[in-house]
Amino acid sequence: MENCCQTNETQGRKKVRSEQEKRDLMNRLKRIEGQVRGLERMLEEDTYCPDILVQASAVNSALNSFSRTLLANHLHTCVTEDIRNGREDAVDELMETLKKLMK
Repeated sequence: MENCCQTNETQGRKKVRSEQEKRDLMNRLKRIEGQVRGLERMLEEDTYCPDILVQASAVNSALNSFSRTLLANHLHTCVTEDIRNGREDAVDELMETLKKLMK
């Protein structure tokens, strides 16, 4: 995908996503949102702690899956495009991002 990552003077870098990619990512987030609401209900209903913890683990897993998908898309588009265009700091930026993800 050419020109998938654009720079705007006032807003910094932006990613141009296909409608399908955006829809898939939004659907994942909506499901995660529903899982978090389920956690709230469980807490309000005084659900047994281990049951809440299992649901919280499922939310964490879903968020990790979302992040892996977004990272893979980023590698295949923005990072690849930046390297092809000679933007040598692309790998450094990626490494900084990975450091933040691996806390």
